[in-house]
Amino acid sequence: MSDSKFLVLSDSKNSKDFTKEVTTPEELCDRVRAYFPAADLELLQKAYTYSERAHEGQIRRSGEPYISHPLGVAAILAELNLDLPTIMTGLLHDTVEDTHATLEEIEKEFGKSVSELVDGVTKISKMNFRNTHEKQGENIRKMIVAMGKDVRVILVKLADRLHNMRSLNHMPPEKQARIAQETLDIYAPLAGRLGIMNLKIELEDLSFRYSLPDAYYSLAQEVSMKKHEREKYIEDTKRQLFQELTNRTKLNFEIYGRPKHLYSIYKKMSMR
Repeated sequence: MSDSKFLVLSDSKNSKDFTKEVTTPEELCDRVRAYFPAADLELLQKAYTYSERAHEGQIRRSGEPYISHPLGVAAILAELNLDLPTIMTGLLHDTVEDTHATLEEIEKEFGKSVSELVDGVTKISKMNFRNTHEKQGENIRKMIVAMGKDVRVILVKLADRLHNMRSLNHMPPEKQARIAQETLDIYAPLAGRLGIMNLKIELEDLSFRYSLPDAYYSLAQEVSMKKHEREKYIEDTKRQLFQELTNRTKLNFEIYGRPKHLYSIYKKMSMR
């Protein structure tokens, strides 16, 4: 069986690309404006400025100013077409935990909805997930869902984890392995349950890369060598499906095919 999957979708907008980097608040505003023309972009800019000032002088392990992280988190949330309070929370999510900012101040500046979301994300961030393993994963996922009564809290935390995973190479190896396993046990399954498959896939592949680097790079090389063969199989099968469905239905449809991602292939091979 080929390592490919097919989705028959009626709306191409269901496919989200979380890999597009946003590096300025103007780019973030453009992304939000694209799906929410009436958004209060001045308020969004205000949240960015507040976060930038709160994190002033803080540097990430990558050497970048800390504001690059909340900006990246907000960009991922905007790719999900989420509402303005959620995106503002992405910008502000670390201010209470890592700066002198307070929930009272955030509520005064940005409203109760944003302050409650920031509070929820802060509580989840303070939970200790060390020494987690697969048997504990389900209970921990339930704890997170219970604490995040508003699903937007979970979405912000997932975006936070994804952006951190993208820069995990700047962490010590032992911390890379721990965070990668935690992501596989908790965050990737949560993304799957919420139906955010592109986010789940990237979380899994990044976790695979840092938890089992030898297996990851070996498989990546093998898959790369078969790239043309895999793409041809997908296109051939799409054509066959299109013809078959055209003959059997009068519905309008589009067919999308994608190769299985590396972690999915690895799991399949491990089960043999």
